[in-house]
Amino acid sequence: MTTSAVIAPPSPLLSHPGAVAADGVDSAVAAHYGELFREQRELVAGRGFVDLSHRGVVTVSGPERLSWLHLLLTQHVSALPPQQATEALILSPNGHIEHALYLVDDGTTTWAHVEPGTQGALVAYLEKMKFFSQVEITDATADYAVVHLPAGSPADAAGAAAVRELPHGRDLFLPRAELAAAPEAFGAPSGLWAYEALRVEAHRPRLGFETDHRTIPHELGWLESAVHLQKGCYRGQETVARVHNLGRPPRRLVFLHLDGSMELLPGHGAEVRLADAGPEGRPVGFVTSSARHHELGPVALALVKRNTAVDAPLLAGTVPATQEVVVPQ
Repeated sequence: MTTSAVIAPPSPLLSHPGAVAADGVDSAVAAHYGELFREQRELVAGRGFVDLSHRGVVTVSGPERLSWLHLLLTQHVSALPPQQATEALILSPNGHIEHALYLVDDGTTTWAHVEPGTQGALVAYLEKMKFFSQVEITDATADYAVVHLPAGSPADAAGAAAVRELPHGRDLFLPRAELAAAPEAFGAPSGLWAYEALRVEAHRPRLGFETDHRTIPHELGWLESAVHLQKGCYRGQETVARVHNLGRPPRRLVFLHLDGSMELLPGHGAEVRLADAGPEGRPVGFVTSSARHHELGPVALALVKRNTAVDAPLLAGTVPATQEVVVPQ
């Protein structure tokens, strides 16, 4: 995935007992704190929190912020009520996904968190599109950190600058200076691997993992949560409408149940092939994310060709896999 040069600083929670740093774009936060499955179970039970302070934070303020964002985003936000969470995409002129924004407006400012390192490119694009609009765009990553509280958490979010209420929990925009004290406020932290396992289980796509340079929203099921099909006037809208009306996106997201007897998980980009044609079988896609789930065992998301039979046995790298439909053929 393409990133800007601006990245969040390493989290102070990397010094928390048991913390092991994640890798790649997630290296500024902990992958786990020594007990992956316990951490997953704690999140499912509504306890603790996840440090997402590596994610970029962008704010847009000014009296025209929502009407202006409405012209740029795939989502209908011109009348977004205060405190209502939503998500939106920015597309290329050809309809390919360039940015994914996770939004909430507090009545005076629109807050968004984005993939690590992408906030610089996002701010540059927004500034280029500002023209004479009464908006102010800020990369707030140095001052605010994202913390996720699971659904059912009793923790008080009063110290947060903004809160995104979601079916699976709450995303808090917390002053970065308060991040080190998060365990005192919210309980024991769970690592990013636990959070990612639950994301994979819920089939939620992630920019730069489930996407490549030619991904369109239809392939990932993002039409349901991030695209408003009754609005136009945004870049890439023609592709969205055409593919939606024809119903034939070239690829589709699938959920994979992986063979639990294999020691290693297939990594991002591992080739997915038809298993009934042997180890050199015809390639049909690639693994986008993989994880070890506390109940389901090893699982993954993959992007495969649309016409791949839904009951076809697959090989994810060298790991036998069966698929579960996320985006219908």
